[in-house]
Amino acid sequence: MKRATGKTALRVQAVLGDGFEVLEFETSTATSDQAAAAIGCDVAQIAKSLVFQGKGSAAAVMVIASGVNRVDEKKLRDLIGEKVLRPDADFVRQATGYAIGGVSPVGHATEMRIFLDEDLKSYPEIWAAAGAPNAVFRLTPDDLERLTGGSYADLAKR
Repeated sequence: MKRATGKTALRVQAVLGDGFEVLEFETSTATSDQAAAAIGCDVAQIAKSLVFQGKGSAAAVMVIASGVNRVDEKKLRDLIGEKVLRPDADFVRQATGYAIGGVSPVGHATEMRIFLDEDLKSYPEIWAAAGAPNAVFRLTPDDLERLTGGSYADLAKR
């Protein structure tokens, strides 16, 4: 692991500022399991950024979920008032500025509503992707709320 040197990881570092450190790994951190293994933390501490698309509005909506949880799309539908679709990789890249596997919770290419999985609040520290499939940064659940402007909700499929 080393400090960020890649273009997108450095872009995320610039958005985060000096209070956070983006780290790059030799191995992939693209999935929650891979990230947890590289970092040495629990999979549940991985804050994965998932993009959905409103069926009627075509608007991007992000859910930042615990690495062990699946998002309950019906709960998300109830929050935003419309059904959601799982968009393709091009939509995700256009909306966020990042490729799937490295989508950061901050520094997006477009504005979007952001919801946070309340299960992340169970951990004193969590880890999120930093713009590349091998880059992450550590933060707290409070940091995540402050940095994203997102709101916590029960979104896990139970």
